[in-house]
Amino acid sequence: MKKSTIPVKYGVLIAIGLIAYFLILSLIGVQTNPIFSLGNGIIVAFGLYTAMKNYKKEKGSDFDYQKGFMAGLFTGFNATLIFTIFFAIYVTNINTNFLPEMLANWSSHYHVGVGIVVFIAAIMGFATTFVLTLSFMQLFKESWNPKKNHNSSPVEA
Repeated sequence: MKKSTIPVKYGVLIAIGLIAYFLILSLIGVQTNPIFSLGNGIIVAFGLYTAMKNYKKEKGSDFDYQKGFMAGLFTGFNATLIFTIFFAIYVTNINTNFLPEMLANWSSHYHVGVGIVVFIAAIMGFATTFVLTLSFMQLFKESWNPKKNHNSSPVEA
C-alpha cells in the first residue's frame, strides 16, 4: 500500500499561506496586532479541512478514523514546523525590531527572549492543529447510527 503525500503537500501549502499572510501584514505594519492572528486560524482550518477531505477521497473505503486523524495531525504539524522555522528566521535576521514591538503590547516585567516567543508560536500551531483535526474528523468519520429503512412495516406487539 502506498503512502499518502497529502500531509506533506498540504502542510507546505498551509505554511506558504501563513507566511504570505504574515508578510502581507508586515507590509501593512499591523503584524504585531493580535486580532490578525484569527487569519492564521482561518488559513489553517481551510488547509486542514481540504487535506482531510482529499485524504478521505484518496483512501475511499479504506478510510478509518485513526488514519484520517493522523493525516490531519501530520499536515498541521508539517505546516507548523515550516512556519516556526520561518518565524524564527524572520525575528532574528529579517526584522529584529519585531520582538520589541510585539512585546511592547504586553505589560510584562519578565524577560522574554526570542526562544520563548518562537516556542509559543509552535505550541499555538500544534494546539490549533490538534483541535481542528478533532473537530473535522467528526465530519469525516462514519456514523454509527443505523440507517432507517422506510420500506419496512411497523412491528406489531
